[in-house]
Amino acid sequence: MSNVELLMQNARLRDEIEPYMDESVYLVDLDRMTVDNENEFLNSLLTWERAPVLPIASWFEPELELPAQSELDDSQLRNQLHQVIGRLYEKNILLEYTQHLSDRQLYCMIVRDILPAQEKKVLLNDTYLRWQCIDIVEDEETWLRYYATEEERDSWHGETGLRLPPKEPVPYSRSLPQD
Repeated sequence: MSNVELLMQNARLRDEIEPYMDESVYLVDLDRMTVDNENEFLNSLLTWERAPVLPIASWFEPELELPAQSELDDSQLRNQLHQVIGRLYEKNILLEYTQHLSDRQLYCMIVRDILPAQEKKVLLNDTYLRWQCIDIVEDEETWLRYYATEEERDSWHGETGLRLPPKEPVPYSRSLPQD
């Protein structure tokens, strides 16, 4: 794209983003970006602003519906779990902190919490929705026990003065797609 075309695109993007502008956009120093980078940034802002908020299950065609976990034996559930994790990844949804959960617990979380969750469906190749399968604030002990680094554990101990739970290996080692 020529410089003139980049500048024309930039002017169009700036006009389109205007209704959505707030102070957060001004925290980014656009003057330090190339016109091409600024256009990418403005386009990503527009994509975010225009993205519909939908239940994650409806991001799929047809809508993603899973059988109740009570209908599945362990082998069937494991197969369904691997399939749905792959399908979520196809929509740029990454699951994090899953290894303290059994396959059945993770499957239930996906059905109960993730699929019905209302989220912006942003269609950008390098943008991921990261779903943390643990609330680090509500379940500090599990996070400290299985996921926190030694530095994070030391920092937490220094801030709280509380006794650290023992560091343990995760009970359910699984390999998940990553970005």
